[in-house]
Amino acid sequence: MKLTSTVLGTPEPRALAEFYSKLLGWPIRTDEPEWVTLRPDDGGAGLSFQLETGHVPPVWPPADGAQQMQLHLDIEVDDLQEATAAATAAGAVVAEFQPQDDVRVCFDPAGHPFCLWIREG
Repeated sequence: MKLTSTVLGTPEPRALAEFYSKLLGWPIRTDEPEWVTLRPDDGGAGLSFQLETGHVPPVWPPADGAQQMQLHLDIEVDDLQEATAAATAAGAVVAEFQPQDDVRVCFDPAGHPFCLWIREG
């Protein structure tokens, strides 16, 4: 078995794919109105974006009765401040609550959380 992609639901698949393409530097491979795919040049697992007209973004930190985060993406970076600036320039929003000094929790334009982090040592 081989994992080929993580799929994120969104009301705007192309727009979300463009955000992650800017953030990760991955090219768009499949581009259809209801399905867009990114894959790195090395052929590794990519990201796909599926049309979900009723998408409800999760809240962070978790709150009773609200849409819970069911997954998030971890993105390793060399410089946390520089990566956070690049993410916000591409359209991300930095979460108000940050649980750790070496991680930045952000939200993509569809409200999916992702973490920028630096590997220590």
